[in-house]
Amino acid sequence: MAFLRRLGWYLVGLSIGIVFLVFFLKKKSGEEGIDFCYFPNCRVLKDMRSKPLTFGEALPEKYRDTLFVKSFLTDGDVDFGKSDTKSEPCKTYYIEKDTRVLKVKNCPDKLILETVSEN
Repeated sequence: MAFLRRLGWYLVGLSIGIVFLVFFLKKKSGEEGIDFCYFPNCRVLKDMRSKPLTFGEALPEKYRDTLFVKSFLTDGDVDFGKSDTKSEPCKTYYIEKDTRVLKVKNCPDKLILETVSEN
């Protein structure tokens, strides 16, 4: 009888754990779900996407398109070798995608797009 009682409690705990995992993994895989960023590139781009975007004065008008910049912030690669991650208060990052490179200043309260260059 003790074995059946222990088996019952085991099955109750197992079912609660499975329900928790199903809801957690569903949120993780969903469109509006939780986004897990473990690598530095993903973490930097996620931080930049969360800030309001402003454009520098020297930036040509053809690059002042938020959809253009958002594509870099989702699919771009940060070049940490060229970037200045130690500067204060704004860090400078170079984001590469295809043949273009964005120079972005990541300030604590905003994101400033400075230049766009061809690679």
